[in-house]
Amino acid sequence: MQITANAYEYLCPGGFVMIPIILGSFWMWALIIERIICFKSMEKDDVTLDQVADMVGENKLPGTLQGLYSVILTNFFKQRTDNRKLDHRKLDHGILELCVMRERPRIRKSIAGIAVLAAVSPLFGLLGTVTGMMTTFDVMAVFGAGNAKAMAGGISEALITTQSGLLVAVPGFFMSGLLSRRAVRMENRLDELVMTVKRSL
Repeated sequence: MQITANAYEYLCPGGFVMIPIILGSFWMWALIIERIICFKSMEKDDVTLDQVADMVGENKLPGTLQGLYSVILTNFFKQRTDNRKLDHRKLDHGILELCVMRERPRIRKSIAGIAVLAAVSPLFGLLGTVTGMMTTFDVMAVFGAGNAKAMAGGISEALITTQSGLLVAVPGFFMSGLLSRRAVRMENRLDELVMTVKRSL
């Protein structure tokens, strides 16, 4: 409770600009946590490429596994044709590509939104800097430059909003880059899956 009160006292001088910065921070971290959980579920207890080749040859479902390969193979097996007929091989390739295409947006979901929220936060901080300096100049116009206590409110608003915007943006950009690299690795896994399945058809 004491920590919450101290945080409120610290952030309160930032003014109304702190509201979108704080809301954007909560939204950004909610998306980051959702992505981390989603990627872990895609990789957890998934089948290997060697198992994929055997399953395609035997036309065997992956079972109850929920990994990326397992989901695609399950959808593929439900829609594929009789693989023993050469005429249906091209159709099976098309069905496979369609199943993979449906999973690609799930990999990239929300990553662009995280980057946008991270980029917007310092702009709100800059807005707070401008409004804080305007408040300071208004005080100077009334009381002059000699009243430091009267000027402190505007300076606090300018500095706190700038600091808060950067505190949201820096880890946001870092996590956005980290998740983007992880998404690229997942997409590479999809390409490996496509090649393995096509070789096994």
